[in-house]
Amino acid sequence: WRTTGTAFSAGPARGEALKPLEISNGGGNGVACSENLDSGTSSGNDQPQGRLISPDFIIQRKYISFRIGGGDYERHACLDLLVDGKIVKSATGRNSDAMYAASWDVSAWSGKKARIEIVDEASGSWGHILVDDLVQTDSPEVPPVVTTPVYQESERPLYHFTARQWTMDRLNPGMRQEGWLNDLNGMIYYKGEYHMFAQRWNKCWIHAVSKDLVHWEELEPAFWEEGLDVAVQSGSCVIDYKNTSGLGKADGEPPMIAFWSRNDNRTHCLSYSLDRGRTWIHYDKNPLFEFPERDPKVFWHEPSGKWVMVLYGSDRYHIFTSTNLLSWNDEKNPIEGAFECPDFFELPVEGSAGVRKWILVHADGRYSIGSFDGKKFTEETERYAGDIGGHAFYATQSFDNVETGDGRRIQMAWMRGSDFPGQPFSQQVSFPCELTLRETDSGLRVFRQPVKEIAKLADVARDVATADLTEGNAVTVEEKAEAYRVEAEVEIPEG
Repeated sequence: WRTTGTAFSAGPARGEALKPLEISNGGGNGVACSENLDSGTSSGNDQPQGRLISPDFIIQRKYISFRIGGGDYERHACLDLLVDGKIVKSATGRNSDAMYAASWDVSAWSGKKARIEIVDEASGSWGHILVDDLVQTDSPEVPPVVTTPVYQESERPLYHFTARQWTMDRLNPGMRQEGWLNDLNGMIYYKGEYHMFAQRWNKCWIHAVSKDLVHWEELEPAFWEEGLDVAVQSGSCVIDYKNTSGLGKADGEPPMIAFWSRNDNRTHCLSYSLDRGRTWIHYDKNPLFEFPERDPKVFWHEPSGKWVMVLYGSDRYHIFTSTNLLSWNDEKNPIEGAFECPDFFELPVEGSAGVRKWILVHADGRYSIGSFDGKKFTEETERYAGDIGGHAFYATQSFDNVETGDGRRIQMAWMRGSDFPGQPFSQQVSFPCELTLRETDSGLRVFRQPVKEIAKLADVARDVATADLTEGNAVTVEEKAEAYRVEAEVEIPEG
């Protein structure tokens, strides 16, 4: 093994050294420990940083088992397995020096050359890592959570997007469950692909793409936090076709730009991709500006020729404008009585040629209808309840840049609270629905309808002639299936 930095320079912690460091559950022959004793004190020192890097080895068994403890800092204080120079497995402690046993299923890389890196790039509280008893084995010390292949688990929803298994083998992961997602972010359409991002707590934006809204491919996370104490919160994406930001390259793809807030709830940042969202770069002059609190929703406003940002803060939505996506001006026209994760877009009124209205959607699905001049939103209606799922329908977002496709405004939401006990994933996303604006006897209302692509999920379609469904009558469905979808026009007699 070789070291970089100073975190592991003292060698393994063993014997009496384990006591002042309060390390427990190690194997007994010495623990790889980046917590060093301060001279003249009995406390551990979390300031040193560095890496302990193994020689290359061939993966010859199905599992790698180990014991681990220390800080819970993904990417910063962790145990990494690298194959072909890429991290394929990673584990952290639980902010405890009581080491726990874990196992990785590495069968997918059997026969490949690999190496292990024990990483300490953290400082401050719990800024250290403990590792012991690393071994290749065919009998894992900790059985996998689920042995079923990914996406084939018994509780996996059929039609609602769920995050894939991030680490199948980790038991008792605490509050940050594997396969977790929450707020939807950055929903955007570009060149035939719908891009859906979502928070994985505040660690990263997970990223999935679809060509038809019903079949999704989860890619690697779009981007992670910038540093140890800087988390990534919710935001939005735009396509900078005219390269107003100057972040694009000649003859390349236009920048896909993500806006997001740090976890200090006052600084707002930018990250961008030049390859259709496959890799991301944090803007080197982050943060763009300071303003309490979070969740920037950014879009292009053609009539004013400016970018617009709607930002939540202090029970209001605040409107900012920009010509270059980098410098922002507060228009000082706040929208009162707001809370989190705004969505803001324009819809045509069905049956009224040339008439369009702006829709402001709050995190819980409530919406109001009005007009927008590029600086101020004038509400023309009360705020209507979305009335879809209640508490479980949250952080609603719709796809932007749809004018480059078929123009439909398509909405999705985080179905919060949808737990799956015993499964290596948690939470799901609502089925995509098309939004339309229609006149009713009570005035303008937004309507939601599952996207037409839902028909692609049906194996068999059968028409049923007009049927009497009064009490005692029924329509028999002969086809056997896991699920059914019914389209019906129902006439209810008066009385």
